[in-house]
Amino acid sequence: MKPFVRLTALAESAAMNPPAPTPPARPRPEPREAYRAFRVITTRWMDNDQYGHVNNVVYYSWFDTAVNAHLIEQGVLDAANGQTIGLVIETQCQYFAPLAFPQNVEAGIRVAHIGSSSVRYEVGLFAEGTQQTAARGHFVHVYVDRASQRPVPLPAKLRAVLEKLR
Repeated sequence: MKPFVRLTALAESAAMNPPAPTPPARPRPEPREAYRAFRVITTRWMDNDQYGHVNNVVYYSWFDTAVNAHLIEQGVLDAANGQTIGLVIETQCQYFAPLAFPQNVEAGIRVAHIGSSSVRYEVGLFAEGTQQTAARGHFVHVYVDRASQRPVPLPAKLRAVLEKLR
């Protein structure tokens, strides 16, 4: 076989069998210092599942609770009557250690990205008094006009509160 033909065959073989992509780094717990504001959340008896720990769907409820309570306390969210509301378009959670009733949970929040009409919130969940996240995740809100459900620019007052969470 001629060298050119052999190299061509090798190149074609490599193109048909590309190397496997490098897997992403394994997620790791994060320290409290990575978050800007905190909220204590009380677990409930019903939060535990048949395996004796908090069911995964409850974590997403805690994300909502931590972020929205902070926004309400800062005076930038009126869930019942506000003209601008946030709709969740993406969410994710990574689990590192179980949480269970009757533990208290401390939810740390921060903002990773502020767009023209969207925000990526990141939330770390800690067993009360611990230094590393038991779980961490994120969700993205797109802010919309309540009536039209169309995206709107972030109100200036909301943007100012979000900047403090960066």
